[in-house]
Amino acid sequence: MKPDFDVIIVGSGPAGVSAAFPLVRAGLRVLMVDGGKQAQDPPPTEDFLSWRANDALQARRTVGEKFHALKMLEAVSPKLRVPSLAYVFDQFMEKNRISGENFTTIGSLATGGLSNAWGCGVARFSSAELESFPFSSSEIENSYAAVAKRIGISGGVSDDLSEYYGLDEWSQPPIAMDKLHDYFLQRYNQSREKLVQRGFKMGRTRLAVLNEDHNGRQACSLSGNCLWGCHRRALYSAVDELSSLQRYENFQWQAGFLVSGISKKEGLWSIEGKAVSEGEYRSISATKIILAAGTLATTRLVLQTLGHYEALPLMSCPTAAFMVWVPRFLGAKRESAFGLGQLSFTLSLGDRLSAFGATFSTTGVPMSEFVRHVPLKTRYGADLLKSLLSSCVVGNMFLPGAYGGGRARLSADGQLVVSCTPHNETQGLLKKGAHILSKSYRTMGAVLLPGSFTAGRAGSDIHYAGTLPMRKTPKIGETGSIGEVMSLSGIYVVDGASLSILPEKPHTLTIMANADRIAHKIVDEFKAPK
Repeated sequence: MKPDFDVIIVGSGPAGVSAAFPLVRAGLRVLMVDGGKQAQDPPPTEDFLSWRANDALQARRTVGEKFHALKMLEAVSPKLRVPSLAYVFDQFMEKNRISGENFTTIGSLATGGLSNAWGCGVARFSSAELESFPFSSSEIENSYAAVAKRIGISGGVSDDLSEYYGLDEWSQPPIAMDKLHDYFLQRYNQSREKLVQRGFKMGRTRLAVLNEDHNGRQACSLSGNCLWGCHRRALYSAVDELSSLQRYENFQWQAGFLVSGISKKEGLWSIEGKAVSEGEYRSISATKIILAAGTLATTRLVLQTLGHYEALPLMSCPTAAFMVWVPRFLGAKRESAFGLGQLSFTLSLGDRLSAFGATFSTTGVPMSEFVRHVPLKTRYGADLLKSLLSSCVVGNMFLPGAYGGGRARLSADGQLVVSCTPHNETQGLLKKGAHILSKSYRTMGAVLLPGSFTAGRAGSDIHYAGTLPMRKTPKIGETGSIGEVMSLSGIYVVDGASLSILPEKPHTLTIMANADRIAHKIVDEFKAPK
């Protein structure tokens, strides 16, 4: 039998498109399928403060025509309450047959996946971190460079986090900060020696956000609309790369094909599922299949294909959120500002154990996101915050994924059930991190507001990884050095499921670089003599 395609890629997110480029450039016939969910509302063109003050139809943006925001009050992330982003997360668990037990399960059926609604944080894994992977760190260096140059990265500057991020050689300059973050950086530099001895380091956040025009996308304009979508496309989304892939005649993309299973017949692999536009099940064959559907969806497909029902470890970064007040800026006028991470920090929590986080402007976040946490009636809480918010920043903090305590197993009826048994050290580490943060911000003339440091629910970080880790000698439920699933020759995993470890730092760029690396290896396999 002749296959329909050489390679099928399941998923059009950052991992999927990063795997696609080397394959199509090598002339292979590639099909990419995804869930096909698409944005319905264009992002705002006015800056956040302007449309919040003047747009007569702003209720549609903030609440939604069907009261989406009010129906999602229990959701962990503010992104899940933004009506225009509802499509990103819509029906993911139901269509992929995934459920959580004491664990937040989030994914996407959208074209471009979760890159439609991410924080754009990027970092390179260090040589020490890459020692846990079954390949030489030099093997992925070219892929890091290729991906970083392709997507556009900003934040490159010589500071205390340059080595931690490892990206400055490929980065545009940092995006301008607001006055509060400028103040923090000045105070940090003044007290640097004391803060570093305490285990606190601070620097500019490295982001997949443009500070200079790149590949048809425009630089950030500081509109503050990051949570609501960027009409300039300054924030990286895998959606923006599909047009480049479609220029290749040997590349095809089918949106709205929901993969329900994988099978093998006469030496060829096939994906089986329903094309939404056709409404009927069918199969499409290929010599090789690359899974880039996101850690949870990919894990279910692999376990189903293997018929493997034993629980697998799932790495997820325990996280916490907090708010910092700068008394000096009390009553300051609210101004438009960049809405993603402006400054980042690392905290030393022990021998080779660090936490990572970033701080954000409160501009660009609806007042309701803060009022709901104030122990006052809404009316009085809003009055308080009108004076307070312009002198505050909000932040997050992450621990390494090994402390997440997640498990994933395939149930007898084919559902992926994700659960959590909390690691016995997690709460102590979060508490230690909060203590270092409180003392450090006090040194910088700010106050970590009492009661604001709040641990997130298990899985709320959405940094899922390592269910099908790459190992030098893989066992059932693991993958080899190029992401090939043990006992499923020709099936490759390129998303977070194949990561061998999950540090506290951003991991998306490493997923993309690894997908690029694996794709080059697959090209070599096709070129090898039969």
